[in-house]
Amino acid sequence: MEQTDHADSTDHTNHRTFKAGVYSELGRLGKALASPQRLELLDLLSQGEWTVEDLAHEAALSVANASRHLQVLRQARLVEARKAGLYVYYRLANDVVFDLWRALRATGERQLAEVERLLNLYQRDPAALEPLTRETLRARLAAGEVIALDVRPVAEFAQGHIAGALSIPYDQLEARLAELPADREIVAYCRGPYCLFAHDALEALNAHGYRAHRLRDGYPDWRAAGLPVASGPSVDGLLRAGQRDSIG
Repeated sequence: MEQTDHADSTDHTNHRTFKAGVYSELGRLGKALASPQRLELLDLLSQGEWTVEDLAHEAALSVANASRHLQVLRQARLVEARKAGLYVYYRLANDVVFDLWRALRATGERQLAEVERLLNLYQRDPAALEPLTRETLRARLAAGEVIALDVRPVAEFAQGHIAGALSIPYDQLEARLAELPADREIVAYCRGPYCLFAHDALEALNAHGYRAHRLRDGYPDWRAAGLPVASGPSVDGLLRAGQRDSIG
């Protein structure tokens, strides 16, 4: 009997040691995600590779602060880095990290009333301008009914975009409206549901008489769904190489 009790006690201790180790490691992820700045950096990195300097610029951080946040994410194995010359480039460690970010985003939208309130406040479209789903956009692109308009910076477009999309960064849209055909419906898209520039592009297009919608989410969600993508700069992107476009 004593031998059995001792074996049971040993098994219980082993189980607790195992669980404590696993949960401790998973807790590292929770700590890494427990920062609004690091969440924004993950959102930016879902577009592709960025230098520390450009991430700092986009996230309104000092380079030193951005670097510290990136080191926390790197220690949690959520991002990877490579050095090229004087610059360090960061990227998501793998597609699973984007799935984690998307799951956190969806949980917040479902469980936190304030997230829902902010989305409704900043992304409210008239009923006639209900954002399109990925499936609807894919079908309408295949039928040649619409043009997909990528309003992200050209550097992000070059790393990856919806196949067949046109590239006009949002801050250039007003000056380049004449490049868009007036007889085709336009569907604007951006980085994702928290990037407001597709929404702003939609308002600008409709104000100038274009028939326009926006994609409900953004390029990373389209790519993650296995839908057609392409990479490489547009002709416009080649002409503007080296120019920094900021899209907040």
